Amino acid sequence: MSALGERLLASLVDGRLHSGEELAAQLSVTRTTVWNLVGDLRGRGIEIASIDRRGYRLPAPVELLDAGAMRAAAAEFGATLPDGLEIAFEVDSTNTQLFDTTPVLRGEPRVLLAELQTAGRGRRERSWLAPFGSGLTFSVGWSFADTPPDFPALTLALGVAVVRQLRAAGATDVGLKWPNDIVAVAGKLGGMLTQVKQESGGPAYVVAGLGLNVALPEPMRARILAAGGAAPVSLGSCAHALPSRNALAARLVHGLVAALAEFSRTGFATFATDWVAFDRLQGHTVRVEQAHGHRDGVVRGIDRDGALLLETAETVERILSGDIRVRRLEETGA
Repeated sequence: MSALGERLLASLVDGRLHSGEELAAQLSVTRTTVWNLVGDLRGRGIEIASIDRRGYRLPAPVELLDAGAMRAAAAEFGATLPDGLEIAFEVDSTNTQLFDTTPVLRGEPRVLLAELQTAGRGRRERSWLAPFGSGLTFSVGWSFADTPPDFPALTLALGVAVVRQLRAAGATDVGLKWPNDIVAVAGKLGGMLTQVKQESGGPAYVVAGLGLNVALPEPMRARILAAGGAAPVSLGSCAHALPSRNALAARLVHGLVAALAEFSRTGFATFATDWVAFDRLQGHTVRVEQAHGHRDGVVRGIDRDGALLLETAETVERILSGDIRVRRLEETGA
């Protein structure tokens, strides 16, 4: 996105109507240039309404991410955010940006937040769709000096950290769906994506990404459902009142960085109790879809390495990967 495009968008985030003449004067360009910039922003998936002879507006106000506001919010709950915190207006993927760079030094995490992702990623190379200003998308780069023995459970620990922070922020109806989904009763709130560069038994560089729906517009919800994705839900539907977008981002960044430090000291042990409390699959009959087929059974929790324990008719199996679908009674023949 051009610098002019960013400036135009910044002028519209108040959600009010702005005339083409006003915007042109602010940017020192012609009204035709404003019209072209609006077209470019729409081409990037940003919804901008135009009212004939009156001007342009966003559907709702948007609070832009701001490092200063995030640090001030963190200070209010007694935390300090990492020095290596960066906000990008537009990137392909925050995970890709951090994973493809030189690993950070131990004890010096890097955090990258984005207002707009053009190629956000979920599990199994799926896309993560996040309209401008409707949620939070960011990644944390962290280096472990030594690989913890229960390293495969890291993603689960980070999910626990996210739910802890969301509950602290006032969202009570939130939990976890193995292996990396943040969920509410009504659907999926977000997900984690963890990528690793690892030496056997030695140092490991981890990039942990979070995508979270805060106020997902209905057209995008419909688009996700049409594409076959899990039913999405907004965080705003899970709480009477949430903190500002910057305050929420501050809590989540602090929570993930603190969890990475905690995991480096203790492994999964200090997260296990909360995982059980937050687990939304325990005792449910599910179908696990995998590349080579599927398995049906009842979820019996996880083991110390984060593998799903699935009780089938024959035995209890350790499931290391797969997509989980909760089965209804009519599907199981009950």
